[in-house]
Amino acid sequence: MESGKTLGIVSLILGIVSIVFCFINPIIALICGIVGLILGVMARKRLPSGMATAGFILSLIGLIISVIMFIAVAACLGTALVGLGALGAMI
Repeated sequence: MESGKTLGIVSLILGIVSIVFCFINPIIALICGIVGLILGVMARKRLPSGMATAGFILSLIGLIISVIMFIAVAACLGTALVGLGALGAMI
């Protein structure tokens, strides 16, 4: 019983960390979101509780936002590099 409660708490903490870090460092947020999602599923199987569900949902939200931010950062960097290449061709 205690193991499921601990997994739920850890999943909740990782979900919150994932949401906070998705705007700072999407890679850390992605890792925390994946681990929190896995632990949330394990906690919900062992001891279904509100904390395990909240950890699962927050980890899922953090994971989705971090993937979107990662794609946005990659697109911005790609556009900037293409712009720099065009600038170099003009010189």
